[in-house]
Amino acid sequence: MLLVLGGFMLLPAAVDAAVDHPDWRGFAISAAGTMLAAAALLRATRCDLAEGLTLRQAFLLTPMAWLAVCAAAAVPLYLSALEGLGGSVTNSVFEAVSGLTTTGATVIYGLDTAPPGILLWRALLQWLGGIGIIATALAILPTLGVGGMQLFRTESSDRSEKVMPRVRQIAARILVAYLVLTLVCAIAYALAGMGPLDAVAHALSTISTAGFSTADASLAHWDNAAVHWIATFGMLAGALPFVLYIRLMQRDYALLRDPQVHGLLGMLAVVILLLTGWLVLHDRYPPLDALRHAALNTVSIVTTTGFASADYGLWGGATTGLFFGLMFVGGCTGSTAGGLKVFRFQVMAAMLRVQFLRLLYPRGVFPRLYGGKPIPDEVMGSVVGFFTLYFVCYGVLTIALTTMDLDFLTSASAAVSMLSNIGPGLGPVIGPAGHYGAMPEGAKWLLCFAMLLGRLELFTLLILFMPRFWRG
Repeated sequence: MLLVLGGFMLLPAAVDAAVDHPDWRGFAISAAGTMLAAAALLRATRCDLAEGLTLRQAFLLTPMAWLAVCAAAAVPLYLSALEGLGGSVTNSVFEAVSGLTTTGATVIYGLDTAPPGILLWRALLQWLGGIGIIATALAILPTLGVGGMQLFRTESSDRSEKVMPRVRQIAARILVAYLVLTLVCAIAYALAGMGPLDAVAHALSTISTAGFSTADASLAHWDNAAVHWIATFGMLAGALPFVLYIRLMQRDYALLRDPQVHGLLGMLAVVILLLTGWLVLHDRYPPLDALRHAALNTVSIVTTTGFASADYGLWGGATTGLFFGLMFVGGCTGSTAGGLKVFRFQVMAAMLRVQFLRLLYPRGVFPRLYGGKPIPDEVMGSVVGFFTLYFVCYGVLTIALTTMDLDFLTSASAAVSMLSNIGPGLGPVIGPAGHYGAMPEGAKWLLCFAMLLGRLELFTLLILFMPRFWRG
């Protein structure tokens, strides 16, 4: 992973060198240092793992790998000449963690005049983090049984055997799908009027559902309906399960039958129509513009991307409350999106339905189903445990942030935004028109932890704090 990261550092180095910007030296030094350190580690620790990793090794390797990559990714940001970023360990680490976890929260102001290498590096971090998240969700978390992800272990293996027998082939197909979607998105942005760097950076950010932009105003900088609709459909494509894209390549249209996809699209359609009606009734926009802004901003929040076509904080208290609630949802499992994930809400809905039916018919037998199949008790317990832990962590983070002289709206929205890997929060400080640069340093480090915590599905990181984990 570090070798790959070091190789990608050469791309922004070349871009900065082409425009004669001094930041190319920082990227070149970082690339050389990262690849040398990675090669030395690879050589020193090379061994035969014929029996694979133990459960504890897998739990330890996952967060440690993410931490190591985040630390290395922050080095060229620290060495840059950009004001507010270069020379600041806190801001550099925050920006790197935000990129790799596809959160999209930024501490930089003045993106419109930032050097091209930094803009490209931020976009590349998101794109690499996105494919890393898909790999983690498909290969690691189901095996570890984290938060009900074991529900997809059997499904994924069954489907994989029907499509291709080897795991490496599956990974290659997912990478191809990821590349194709990114390329199509970049071409579409360019045809819609974006410049080459803007089109590439936003395509990398859109498909990874991350949200870094090359302008302080995000997509509001381009008052272009084509750009906004491309972003809306691109974010939606990144929030769907990538395993289903593999099946689509094999002319298997499971994408149209998947319960997660149905749940996500159905919820988005209802919310977008309601929000469009609200904006029209309150004379915010004409009908077509209202539909465009409602669609982009709703899809952006639900898919945890964080793009904005307008400052929705100015749309009124009702929309602020709506967006605050949508921050908890998230996209589909096996995608680049964060949040609680649609399947967990569907599992909880199935459980609640059975509970209500049992109150009416105490002697009745009501199976709990997901996608037409019974939900194992183990999965049900994991999902309930995940919901409980999520809201406990959310409460603790919110309280911790309020102790740092931050108002409640900023603290509460920052906590859910980091845990769900969305990016912007609510209010004038960290809303779609703001940034995290003015946050206290202690808050930024806490938010870095929250981003990793949310990206690794809580349990994978928190289990390392249990003394029992280290015994035996």
